[in-house]
Amino acid sequence: MTGTAGQINFRMGRHPKGGCLPDIDDGEFADWARLLEQKTGLFIAPERKSFLATGLRTRMRETGCKNYREYYLKLSRGAIQAREWSLLVDCLTVHESCFFRHSSSINLVEEVVLPETVDRNEGISVWSIGCATGEEPYSLAMLIDAYRLKCGKKFFFGITGTDVSLPALRHARKGIYLNRRLSKINAEFQAKYIRSVSDNRFEVVNTLRERVCFAQLNLRDIEKSPFGGVDLIYCQNVLIYYHRERRASLVECLVPILRPGGFLVLGPGELLNWQHPKMKKVPYADTLAYRRIQE
Repeated sequence: MTGTAGQINFRMGRHPKGGCLPDIDDGEFADWARLLEQKTGLFIAPERKSFLATGLRTRMRETGCKNYREYYLKLSRGAIQAREWSLLVDCLTVHESCFFRHSSSINLVEEVVLPETVDRNEGISVWSIGCATGEEPYSLAMLIDAYRLKCGKKFFFGITGTDVSLPALRHARKGIYLNRRLSKINAEFQAKYIRSVSDNRFEVVNTLRERVCFAQLNLRDIEKSPFGGVDLIYCQNVLIYYHRERRASLVECLVPILRPGGFLVLGPGELLNWQHPKMKKVPYADTLAYRRIQE
């Protein structure tokens, strides 16, 4: 009896009013996967069916929908507010990041991107795509500011972080994090760019936060973005949410946004065998990066 109950609890989701919902079946999953890709560009693989069901149940509880079909009809109607789509996507994507994630890409920026960009331009414009709660753009800001002081050359820099999640962006704008996030920030940067605000929290200093702005954007809507003349596009752990066939077309849309000589840094393994006549692969260990050819 106990084993049967345990199995039911594992396979059933809680009903919005206290009952249980069966697992999403294959037909419902197929409908939802199509709708999500059509409306948001997100690709949910069949092996992530239970993950999708968990996200749907979260929003169904909030909206009072009694079953998957009711919620599906609610979202597929033209009059549905964009806010509900945003909240659902927020449930289906991961928004927790860390400072100085993937050290090889960070080293590439420090050792290749910054020296070559500073020698060529009077400023550096950076776009962090899928910035989550802000750790990535703030890491890049620390890196660039430290390089500016080290090389002794005065130049302007600005960073824009974009993400689909409004709650994550609110967190990013505040720039306040739990102390456990300090582990990836070296002592020099902690002394220069971090300020303690409580026993268990710290914040990024105002002088650095002023260099970073945040905006909501789904990479699927890249063609509508106002960006241009960017020196560095940093896009890691974002393409994993899109179908493999779609990834190449999304990245192609980033090419004209780069300034000639600008760099595109992706997550290793996120895009295989991609080529573009205006882009040249950057040889650097354990990274996936391209540079726009000078015209």
